[in-house]
Amino acid sequence: MHTPVESNRVAILTTDPADETYAGSWPGVLARLSAALATAGVTATPTPWTAHVDDCAQLMEFPLVLPLLVWGYHLDHARWLRACRAWQHAGVAIANPAEVLASNSDKRYLDALAGHGVAIPPTTWTERVTREQIDAMFEATGAAQLIVKPTVSGGAWQTQRLRRGEALVGAPDGAAMIQPYLPTIETEGETSLLFFGGRLSHAVNKRPVPGDFRIQVQYGGLYTAVPDPPEGALALAGQTLAAIGTPLLYARIDVVPDADGRWLLMEAELIEPDFYLGQDPHAGAGFARAVHARLSTPP
Repeated sequence: MHTPVESNRVAILTTDPADETYAGSWPGVLARLSAALATAGVTATPTPWTAHVDDCAQLMEFPLVLPLLVWGYHLDHARWLRACRAWQHAGVAIANPAEVLASNSDKRYLDALAGHGVAIPPTTWTERVTREQIDAMFEATGAAQLIVKPTVSGGAWQTQRLRRGEALVGAPDGAAMIQPYLPTIETEGETSLLFFGGRLSHAVNKRPVPGDFRIQVQYGGLYTAVPDPPEGALALAGQTLAAIGTPLLYARIDVVPDADGRWLLMEAELIEPDFYLGQDPHAGAGFARAVHARLSTPP
């Protein structure tokens, strides 16, 4: 018999305690998320995702489980997929849904979205990167530089920028994607649109420091709030969410314009996206409202 759930409690899944990579950063993010939830009367309890792979009993005690800090899951992807299957089978009240968490963990979901008409950069998908594929992509796109990264990755892990004639050192070991590098990342930046409960909350523009191509904060990425997101970015985000077709508690849609001004989808982050609450003028109030509404909705 399960312990009765308390309707104002949620679990936030955190990183594997055996992985010290993120030990200095995730507690601060947890504090910001917890503070936002507290404004809606919701109490957050952290628990490592790796403690609930084969036994979901403790998660069943929560009316809602949020996998917002499962950083590093890409380093143990087989166990992550096993956990998602277990949560789905057990009926854990997890958001986003376990099947979404599984499919979104492999960037080949972008190819599926492209099949629904969502614009993404030209992409070569491969089980193992070869020099022939790289040369063919340079030839087909006319790009001066390419981006090569694993299809299962996070935080620019094993992501490389490659110039014409440059040797690929430390190629991804396994499935990967090859795309032309978009110089607009440096001039226009990447725009992230945050949606909670299907509603736009806020938008953030992210740019790399001069000389770099990575926009993640650990590489010095520069983040600025965007009060009025471009119409093209909004339209592409809406099209992306419609193509996903599953009601989502939260989503971060990352888009970039190409040299011709056409907006392209870079990522649809549906597992553990940074919500950029520091750039949110409402400090996560939209997120808290969406969670409260979810908890108030009968199963």
